[in-house]
Formats: sequence, structure tokens, C-alpha cells
Amino acid sequence: MSVSINCDMGESFGLYKMGDDAAMMPMITVANVACGFHGSDFNHMRATVRLAKEHGVRVGAHPSLPDLQGFGRREMKMGREEMANCIIYQVGALKGFLEAEGMGLNHIKPHGSLYGMAARQEHIAEAVCDAADVFKVPLFGMIGCLHEGVYTRRGHSFIAEYYADLDYSDEGGLIITREHHAVDPATAAERCVRAVKDGKTASVNGKDVAVRADSICVHSDTPNAIAVARAVREAVAPFMVQAA
Repeated sequence: MSVSINCDMGESFGLYKMGDDAAMMPMITVANVACGFHGSDFNHMRATVRLAKEHGVRVGAHPSLPDLQGFGRREMKMGREEMANCIIYQVGALKGFLEAEGMGLNHIKPHGSLYGMAARQEHIAEAVCDAADVFKVPLFGMIGCLHEGVYTRRGHSFIAEYYADLDYSDEGGLIITREHHAVDPATAAERCVRAVKDGKTASVNGKDVAVRADSICVHSDTPNAIAVARAVREAVAPFMVQAA
């Protein structure tokens, strides 16, 4: 049994700051770096890659719908080829910065509404795989939905995620909000340990749903993200591996 801790990072844009990447990076093993469509820009991408390299953290791409103003958390209607091209464009940009720093691309993890759409809409999940075919890296996602079904059917390595700071629906899906609210670090840590050991978590209505925690995600824009990440890391330390 092994688990990594991942975080969505590099999401600042120009002079606008999002999250505390410098404080978060030592807490994690895998960074999902924004590629410019919901947050980040060329300077922030380069700086985040360098920060990850400094701390020995592996870097994956965190592509989004082209929704900078909505932070990628508003759905859009896009066809399969257009979506695949959108993802390839973003991952290619980050891969250039990784190569400039002598690092490899570790994985792809869609952001926000794109992540949710790929869980429910087959043509979007196929588009994610079309992009992954180009870069030949694992895909992050959730069990019990099209992430697992389509990604594995297409032959891609699948890293199952558990979310430390988001609520789950009674059906086992994520409840994605436009803004993340503070969560109790101790409660988040307890939930993560249960997800790792038992493969279960309580839904927002108290129903047990099946989960898998190959990697635990802590969001950098949760108000008390550093405290949550610290508590989670301490709690799951016996199960940790350096990267997934």
C-alpha cells in the first residue's frame, strides 16, 4: 500500500496571487501545475517548475477549460477533437518548461469542470485520453466513473485520487464549488487515513461511498491549505511513497 500527496499549484496570474506554493511544496510529493487557461502564465509556470525541482517534487500538467475569469470552474460545450487540442496545447507548454529544467512530465490531471466533465461525458474522457496518447504519461482521476472506465480501457496508467478538502455526493462524486472553504485539518486527516486503509469515505449526507487513494489531493486555494496539508501528511506518512 502506498500513497502520494498532490496539490494544484502555479495558479497565480501576473500580479494576482493564488495559494502559497512556497509553503505548500515541502508538504507534497506531486504537483499539478496550471498551464495558463484557468490560472498561471509563462513566468509562473517556469517558477513553479523550478520550485518543484528544488524540493524533489514530481510535476504533472493541470490543463483546464479556457476559462481564466471563471478559474476553470464553469462548464463549456466542446467537441472531442477541440477538447483534445485544447489539452495538448496546454500540456505542451508546460512540458517545454519541464524540459528547460531537465525534468520529465509525470502525469496529466484535468482541472475543475474539465475534471468533472471527463467523469460524466464519454467524449470528454476520450479527449483526455487522446491528449495522453501524445505524451504517454499516467492520468489522475476518480474510481467509479468514466475516469477509471475510459482511461483504463484506452490503456493508460490510472492514478486514483482522494480529495482531503472536498465533500462527496451520495453517488461517490465530488461536489465541486467555485470557491473552497476552510476545513478542519484533523477531520481531513482522519478521512484520508480511512480512505487509504478502508477505501471508504462519508458523503455529505453521511453515507459511506467507495473511494481509492493512490494519491491524496489538497487544494492550494483552500483558506487553511497549509494546515490541512501538514495534518494529512503526518497522518498518512506510514503509507507514503515519494511519487505516484
